[in-house]
Amino acid sequence: MPFLFFSPMYLLFTIPAVVLALYAQWRVSSAYKKYSEISNDQRMTGADVARVLMRNEGLDHVQIEVIPGNMTDHYDPQGKIMRLSEGSARYSSVAAMAIVAHELGHASQDKSGYAWLQLRSGIVGIANIGSQLGTIVLFIGMGIAFFFNGNLTVAWIGVLLMSAAVVFSLVTLPVEFDASSRARQMLARAGMMSTQESQGVSAVLNAAALTYVAGAAQAIMQLLYWVTVLSGMSRRD
Repeated sequence: MPFLFFSPMYLLFTIPAVVLALYAQWRVSSAYKKYSEISNDQRMTGADVARVLMRNEGLDHVQIEVIPGNMTDHYDPQGKIMRLSEGSARYSSVAAMAIVAHELGHASQDKSGYAWLQLRSGIVGIANIGSQLGTIVLFIGMGIAFFFNGNLTVAWIGVLLMSAAVVFSLVTLPVEFDASSRARQMLARAGMMSTQESQGVSAVLNAAALTYVAGAAQAIMQLLYWVTVLSGMSRRD
């Protein structure tokens, strides 16, 4: 049924965001590949870097778990657990150093009660529901309006659900930017970065940040498209 409501205007809304997403993915893959092949000067694995930074920053309460894969790293504020991919935990690359410091940036946010992280944690459940059900409810509502001459109330509820995911993506931006800033500061305070390493760390962190910008752009443009479609249908009624 979605094809009944598709129009070329959809491409105008989505293509720029898709191009940005592809560029961001290329940037992060390129930066990770380059700097995962360059060892940091101190030959410290990501796990070693984590232990030093945790001791220096008063984050010894954070647990470390190693999980399979590369770039699967994340911090769990509920369990106070930093999960590091094998590529980050077990190798002494500049990329591993950057990624580990970034995740500890989130741990630092958690410890200090950083408002944006608390907000993101508070709305994650609503955002998940919105992303899973929003499109379904939207098309059900549009089907009711199209086939049974009903109103668009249900469709607008779908858009409202979708907007929760958009809000989540926007809240994520300051959280990720701040975590990267904290990562650089922690590494600098520990004296773990040369000038060359600092450039590599920034390249990895900046590329990763761009993926979040691209994700937010995609969510916003998709939402704007459906708001435009529903507004047009409402005017024709």
